[in-house]
Amino acid sequence: MLEEEFLSRTQYLLDIKEIYTKNIKAICLSGMDGIGKTTIAKIAFNDAKPMFDASCFVECSESGFLHLESLSKSIKNMISLTILNMQWYISLKSSPKELGNLISLIKLSIGRYSSLTSLPKEFCNFTSLTDLDIKGYLSLTLLPKELGNLTSFIGLSMEGCSSLTSLPKILSNLTSLIKLPIQGYSSLTSLPKELGNLTSLTTLDIRWYSSLTSLPKELGYFTSLTKIYMEGCSSLTSLPKELGNFTSLIKLTIERCSRLISLPKEVGNLTSLIELSTRRCSCLTSLPKELGNLTSLTKLDIRWYSSLISLPKEFGNLTSLIKLSIEGCSNLTSLPKELGNLTSLIKLSIGGCSSLISFPKELGNLTSLTKLDIRWYSSLTSLQKELGNLTSLTKLDIR
Repeated sequence: MLEEEFLSRTQYLLDIKEIYTKNIKAICLSGMDGIGKTTIAKIAFNDAKPMFDASCFVECSESGFLHLESLSKSIKNMISLTILNMQWYISLKSSPKELGNLISLIKLSIGRYSSLTSLPKEFCNFTSLTDLDIKGYLSLTLLPKELGNLTSFIGLSMEGCSSLTSLPKILSNLTSLIKLPIQGYSSLTSLPKELGNLTSLTTLDIRWYSSLTSLPKELGYFTSLTKIYMEGCSSLTSLPKELGNFTSLIKLTIERCSRLISLPKEVGNLTSLIELSTRRCSCLTSLPKELGNLTSLTKLDIRWYSSLISLPKEFGNLTSLIKLSIEGCSNLTSLPKELGNLTSLIKLSIGGCSSLISFPKELGNLTSLTKLDIRWYSSLTSLQKELGNLTSLTKLDIR
């Protein structure tokens, strides 16, 4: 390599100084391990800190601060801080109340604290905060009610706080929220009905609530919702009929709700729905015929329903479908001939339905089909000759 491709550390420092004296807010040093990036950063920091009222050099890695048990109270001096990311403080036992002085914060990410049991009530001072990300607080048992004062929130993410037994009702004050992922709360048995006040929500993400037995009917007030994800709610036996109020919904995912025995017929009101994915709901024996009203649906995914014995003939009304997957429905004995009406279908996957012994000949009407997967059929003895009509097929997978 040419000698001029290498710069001495002195030259790097001169270049960095030229940058930060121009009031640049962030500088990134990148390169392989062991070439001196941290050394250069420390020298540059010591050179630059007289320019600021307060300064602090923080050195971290992906493994986190494994042995740090407390944070310096001097963090209160960083009053111009707008983004703060504190994760992987494995041994941290408390957050200093002085964090409440960081009144310019707009985004705060805190998580992976296995020892921390509470958050300081001074968090209510973050009146400019728009995004709060709380993850992996294994010992956290309570959220401060003062969180309800942060009315500028548009994004709140709470994941993996497995010891948390309830959500504060005052969260209902966060009426600007548009996204609410709440995941991994294995001790939480219910959601407060007051959440129904969050009428600006567009995304609701409820995952891995193994003790959750029901959803409040007040969720029906979320009429701005466009996306719902429900996964791993293994004690949930039913969904509220108010689910049918979500007329703006375009995507609905329901997975691994192993005790769910039915879907409410009101799901047929979701006429804006484009994508429906339902998987591994092993107690569900049938699907409501009202699903046939979802004429805007382009993608339908039905997988691993071990108790499902039939599909409603009204599925034939889903004429906008372009992708259909029916897999792992081991007790499904037949497919409705009305599937032949789905002439917009481009991809069809039918696999692992071990009780199926034949396909309806009407599948030969799906002349727009480009991909057909037929897999894991130990009892299937022949294929209908009408499949020969599928002249647009570019991929056929039979196993």
